[in-house]
Amino acid sequence: MRPAAFSLGIVLAVSLHAQGRVEYAGGTSPDFAPGVQGRVELTDNRYFAFYSKKSQVRIPYDRINLIEYGQQVGRRLAMAIVISPLFLLSKSRKHFLTVGYMGDDGNQQALVFRVDKNTIRPTLVSLEARTGLKVEYQDEEARKAGK
Repeated sequence: MRPAAFSLGIVLAVSLHAQGRVEYAGGTSPDFAPGVQGRVELTDNRYFAFYSKKSQVRIPYDRINLIEYGQQVGRRLAMAIVISPLFLLSKSRKHFLTVGYMGDDGNQQALVFRVDKNTIRPTLVSLEARTGLKVEYQDEEARKAGK
């Protein structure tokens, strides 16, 4: 098997086991309210996708410019993110995946998802492979969960 075909095979296998169910925590998308449950799909070769019962968003991988994982919403995107105050008052540890991307209008956009730290690794590996970006980990615990 050729190296490129082998790499693609690994990406597809990992994608099938990547993070599925997530909770939209906030972001710049007007189509989703914080707390909406949905599914992240990484099986498409061209698009990162989030599907909820009522809406969907598909982002070309080449427009993604940030992948961040940790227990906090990214500091650089915090001003662009709208999160429910009740969500912030919760005492349990929550883990977030932030996907930053360039929107159709040329403005920076972001989606923040609350994810399961025990199943995030395949998602991060798949996003790195498909975008060519490295995941930015916010802390050592996030790095351990993602590796």
